Amino acid sequence: MNDILHIDNLCKDYKDFKLDNVSFSIEPGTVMGLIGQNGAGKTTIIRLIMNMIDRTDGKITVCGFDNIDDEIAVKNRIGYVSDECYLFYNSTLAKTAQACALAYENWDKEKFSKLIKMWDLPEKKKISAFSKGMQTKAMLAIALSHKPQLLILDEPTAGLDPVARIEILDILREFVADGERSVLFSTHITGDLDKIADVITLIIDGKIRESMSIDLIEDKYAVISGANDKLTRENEKYTIGIRKTNAGFEALVLRENLSKFDGVSVRNPNVENLLTFSIWQNRKELAV
Repeated sequence: MNDILHIDNLCKDYKDFKLDNVSFSIEPGTVMGLIGQNGAGKTTIIRLIMNMIDRTDGKITVCGFDNIDDEIAVKNRIGYVSDECYLFYNSTLAKTAQACALAYENWDKEKFSKLIKMWDLPEKKKISAFSKGMQTKAMLAIALSHKPQLLILDEPTAGLDPVARIEILDILREFVADGERSVLFSTHITGDLDKIADVITLIIDGKIRESMSIDLIEDKYAVISGANDKLTRENEKYTIGIRKTNAGFEALVLRENLSKFDGVSVRNPNVENLLTFSIWQNRKELAV
């Protein structure tokens, strides 16, 4: 099976940050959730895929095409939606669509018309008059109307009302339903990923910490909680991030290490647990 997206040893050096040998791939029919705290490198990865910035090292291919050597072919296969509207504010949606029809080789006018009608997006109104949700839907309509094989979303649901978020998640499910297209979805709203993601890739301080099927998170990890006297110097070293209060503690652990803890409650983790406890563990390691 050929990967829709393949990233190999990707590096980007800044003065105060380094994207460090990032490697992962996305198979057809997959929604990958890209998670990490602010500044972890998520947007840097996306900008490198889109060839918006120069890389230090590494290789990126989309549907087998190199994203630098075959940039036009790659851009025709990617639909991109960012957290901030990149459309011309003083232009109308109709004029924007006309420009896109010239830029993309597979522009589908009928699909675009169908999408903006479904979402009640006015063609003649300037983008500057659109709400945040309307701007996101406008970018998504454009992204979907040139028949991409990879949809890249960088915080698209941030600031949207619950109804708009649900509608966008429904669109993503439909997009990958044929098993031939994929989504890279970067978001802080981890509950959205619990609903839709097939794979979770966790990045912390420029390094990939985990990239795995969302179904395997529960198989590999558990969240434990209990009174503070159930935590000892010996068993605390088996925790992956820990939160302590006067009422007790909560921690992420590998399931293979559950036997190290007596008298604790155990529950299945979600995406938010994987993210937050991994961040706390990283802070603990940096403080040592």
